Amino acid sequence: MRPLASLVGAAMALALSVPALAQTAPAAAFDPALAQRTGANENGMRAYVLVLLKSSETPVPKGEARDAMFRGHFANMKRLAEAGVLVMAGPLDGQQGRRGLFVMAVPDIDSAKAHVATDPVIAQGEMVAEYHRFYSSAALMLIPELGPKLTAKPM
Repeated sequence: MRPLASLVGAAMALALSVPALAQTAPAAAFDPALAQRTGANENGMRAYVLVLLKSSETPVPKGEARDAMFRGHFANMKRLAEAGVLVMAGPLDGQQGRRGLFVMAVPDIDSAKAHVATDPVIAQGEMVAEYHRFYSSAALMLIPELGPKLTAKPM
């Protein structure tokens, strides 16, 4: 599986295009099996938890420990994606300390907190997490499956 960060562009394009497509394209045939697999409601939507990762006041100093922490961060994201928990992830612009995001397919914020706590950047105090309920297209659930098909050159 390719790094999840490479999937963010495709995910955002998909998420942003869904409403526009609904207004201009003819209705596609409803696929009840796909709706069930993605957890879609009758409107093709589902609940997620959006996690914003922010810089903490105690960054890990540059060096091997920091490098190992980030290797663990990427390994943890891969593990969560393979488990069907992490739908998409990616870096942010760093403005106001915002460094990244996770979209998690979990039932509630407490579940998201339990999964995020396994990430080395959180456990080692490099970043802190902010949690929000998020409601969006169930098609986001297809990102881990479709992303690699769009990636000609892995990161």
